[in-house]
Amino acid sequence: MDKKIIKERISALRATFDKEGIAAFIIPSTDAHLSEYVAPHWKAREWISGFTGSAGTVVVTRDKAGLWTDSRYFLQAARQLEGTGIELYKEMLPETPGIPAFLSATLKPGDAVGIDGQVFSVEEALQLEKQLRRNGISAKSISDPMDLIWTDRPVMPEEPAFVYDLKYAGRTCREKLDAVRLKMKETGAGALLISSLDEIAWALNIRGNDVHCNPVVVSYLIVGEHDAHFFIDPRKVTEELAGHLKEAGVSIHNYKETEQFLNHIKVQNILLNPTRTNYAVYSAICPDCRIIEGDSPVTLLKAIRNEREIAGIHAAMQRDGVALVKFLKWLEEAVPAGNETEISVDRKLHEFRAAQPLYMGESFDTIAGYKEHGAIVHYEATPETDMPLKPEGFLLLDSGAQYLDGTTDITRTIALGELTEEEKTDYTLILKGHIDLAMAVFPEGTRGAQLDVLARMPIWQHHMNFLHGTGHGVGHFLNVHEGPQSIRMNENPVTLRPGMVTSNEPGVYKAGSHGVRTENLVLTVKDGEGMFGNYLKFETITLCPICKKGIIKEMLTAEETEWLDNYHRHVYEKLSPSLDEEEREWLKEACSKLDTNH
Repeated sequence: MDKKIIKERISALRATFDKEGIAAFIIPSTDAHLSEYVAPHWKAREWISGFTGSAGTVVVTRDKAGLWTDSRYFLQAARQLEGTGIELYKEMLPETPGIPAFLSATLKPGDAVGIDGQVFSVEEALQLEKQLRRNGISAKSISDPMDLIWTDRPVMPEEPAFVYDLKYAGRTCREKLDAVRLKMKETGAGALLISSLDEIAWALNIRGNDVHCNPVVVSYLIVGEHDAHFFIDPRKVTEELAGHLKEAGVSIHNYKETEQFLNHIKVQNILLNPTRTNYAVYSAICPDCRIIEGDSPVTLLKAIRNEREIAGIHAAMQRDGVALVKFLKWLEEAVPAGNETEISVDRKLHEFRAAQPLYMGESFDTIAGYKEHGAIVHYEATPETDMPLKPEGFLLLDSGAQYLDGTTDITRTIALGELTEEEKTDYTLILKGHIDLAMAVFPEGTRGAQLDVLARMPIWQHHMNFLHGTGHGVGHFLNVHEGPQSIRMNENPVTLRPGMVTSNEPGVYKAGSHGVRTENLVLTVKDGEGMFGNYLKFETITLCPICKKGIIKEMLTAEETEWLDNYHRHVYEKLSPSLDEEEREWLKEACSKLDTNH
């Protein structure tokens, strides 16, 4: 994008400061539902900065501008911000000030910092206010200035929502709402306010097309002891959806009436999650209604898959695996012939997936990073950066699909030809970490943070690390990133439970050289009784061969080699019946024992 345009947009934003009585404005990446991925209408941070990554916050003062983002985007952000006058602040590094510290050092006592309360969580807004107050600076929620300066701003999503069939959901909407109400009783709440779009979609058995790659519907849901109120743009409600919700005892209201409804709500208390509810909606709740802050019961209910959902994700993995094998066979033949690039292989993979039954789209934009582009954790090829593939080095391919019966997410680092010893070593170390986590057996009550070290230890021993999480929850024909469980260094009190689907994706990234990541999805399952209680383990559910060309076999333990051979045997057994003879032969070789390749 033209850097001059970015500077003009920042100037236009600054021109609104005097009228609002502010000395700075903060623009996060979220929408009114604090979503990770948002509809174009809410991509204000991208519009004002030109930075296209999914995570980041822009702060504009009268004479400075900065973008805060995490390690996934350091390289991308540095490139896209160059020449804009926006400085990059790298989060989680000791020398990087947090946003409140930056504002406190930049502004003077008596100044005010503006935020749009609709895109700030309650917790973020109150914490910001508290931290700034220490230095005599105030935070104030104002009308979104983007509505004034973003003249061609995309409209709110308008596509109709649709009913999610019971044969995929496994439980009816009424059954789910009853389960939610049981959990509400434990907190003493008379009502529950749900803002998170994935939770609403799960609870009501609905899906939509409001957010790229995430089949959710922009809406709010209030669940009472005996009723439920759904707030949505009326244009999005079909006759079928209206009937479905009426049958479940859900009343439909206009999306724009949410705050007004809350202002007059007739319950003694209401439960909401202050990290998942925006400050504007929170501020609209009737003063006579006591607010109970806590996790939404939907979060955990949704994360534990029922039997129908588990059967569905297995079926989706099988079809996804077939598409991936067809693609990998094609890739092996196509690269030596020339003419393939990062973008062309992305399109080809999409073709193979789109040919599978129940395919609904991608679960996120594919990351196809060749050689040094593989070191950019969330790289997305553009016509300007698109790199031709050669029969050498690594291609890091992180992709996923939305099927009606499940969501997939997989990363394979593929050797296209000759590799350096450093590349082989890094690849094998990451594979060791991936396998060691996949083999984990752990007592009930274990948290993901307690297992994270298993995936990191092989690279820690070589003084290497990665700054992203090792594992995230995955939705069921919903968001590819969902909680509440995770596997990461940061502490998370949520324990891993049977029925949870989580990613296993250690990686290592060397700027200007290469990146390696190996990712499968795992299902937490029971592993029987033992000392002091029950034990759990992971069942790897992704079905796709792991490239063997980069493996230094001597670096794997006998147990790790056995796991890999068993995994490949399972992949072959599950996928081969759905392939033609040539594809079966290719898969047979790809899944052969590691010994046969050395």
